[in-house]
Amino acid sequence: MVKVLVKSGGEAAVPEWREGFQAYDPRVSAHWWEDASVAPEAVDYVVVWEPKAGWLKTLPNLKVVFSSAAGVDHITCDPEWPRHLPLVRMGGDAVAQRMGEYIVWSCLSLLRDTRHYAVGQASKTWSVREGCFTATERRVGIMGLGNLGSQAARMLQGVGFQVQGWARSRKELPGVVSFAGAAELPAFLASTDILVCLLPSTPETAGLIDADLLAQLPKGAAVVNAGRGAHLVVPDLLAALDANHLSGAVLDVFEVEPLQAESPLWSHSKIIVTPHAASLPSRLDRARYVATAIADFEAGRPLPNLFDPERGY
Repeated sequence: MVKVLVKSGGEAAVPEWREGFQAYDPRVSAHWWEDASVAPEAVDYVVVWEPKAGWLKTLPNLKVVFSSAAGVDHITCDPEWPRHLPLVRMGGDAVAQRMGEYIVWSCLSLLRDTRHYAVGQASKTWSVREGCFTATERRVGIMGLGNLGSQAARMLQGVGFQVQGWARSRKELPGVVSFAGAAELPAFLASTDILVCLLPSTPETAGLIDADLLAQLPKGAAVVNAGRGAHLVVPDLLAALDANHLSGAVLDVFEVEPLQAESPLWSHSKIIVTPHAASLPSRLDRARYVATAIADFEAGRPLPNLFDPERGY
């Protein structure tokens, strides 16, 4: 048997994880991370979200660490995380599809000002706003053109948006105008109507979306952040919205989660808040992804979506 410890979704979620693993690989035995019946030396793999600091190093025969979500900073923030082991980010077709759906929904919501209508419904106010643009007249600029960004680009094109992208190195995607590096960032921003951030969390991207960057967007532009909370300087975003330089924002990630009840983001009339749910696949999909990766690893095949400590993503 292959033993996997799970710390994601709470102990009540373990039967669902177990069912998912069994459906794809009966050899995999899933257990809650604090299951006293599983000796530390018997653990082969873990699937985790925010593991307790120092815990991973207590598993002497651990082979691979799987993050239960696309990000891994909740693991690498532990100064004692086992850097010698492969660290795999959650991925697969379901993750990319869900992120693409979220980005399309966000951009259409900003295009049609659905926040205004949600507020109107809550107050029983009948208030029609004329739409100034269609999707074909708006250019979405995606920061980060990896697997998730590429899928989002394809799906945005499907509903008519013009799409361009910015990354550290140039990407070649059908129909997508590509910008690369710091030198081309100003031109990218100046021609972006809806800015979508899907960048990884690195020291270079922390605080990237600040007052200076937002000022380079055209007046009336909007922002979608589904990358990391640390990318966005919240006071600068609020100032740009209140000054009417920006028309709206959709935010899925925050520096402190859950978002504090006293945060002004909750009630701002131009902001849509979602609870870090943009690309989270079902546990069945995640179990399939991990089971497939384990089978590949045991057979000597490459692991998918590996975190590179040198690059930081």
